[in-house]
Amino acid sequence: MILPITQFSPYTSLFSFIIGLPTMVGAYYQSWRARKEARLAREGAFYTADCLEFMVDDGTCINLVPLETLHSLPKPGDIVLLPGDGTFEEEDLAPGAYRIDRIEHVYTRPDKKSKRQREARLTKAVAQVTSLSAVATT
Repeated sequence: MILPITQFSPYTSLFSFIIGLPTMVGAYYQSWRARKEARLAREGAFYTADCLEFMVDDGTCINLVPLETLHSLPKPGDIVLLPGDGTFEEEDLAPGAYRIDRIEHVYTRPDKKSKRQREARLTKAVAQVTSLSAVATT
């Protein structure tokens, strides 16, 4: 005896609903979480945007200086006096003299709609530095 397909129709609709609803909720949650993580990543990038970042070899940021406060960028070989975090503790970043080893420039497209053709904007500069205080004590 063969049952007609119309007898299975109510059961397939219920089965589809039971499987489909949690899947849809899970997909929505994953997309919400991905958007939240992307926003947090962008906010972290905006923290150092439009700044000159002084960084040591291990990736630790010593100081941030807004680009608008500078009249010129330092060059490799220049000596700069940085405040660090203002303490002289062993584990903290001590203020002192640092030599600039290299400068990296990060450029992006302008956000404005009325931009020039092929225009780029300096978004961030990273200065890799070496502490002269640590060199003198070792």
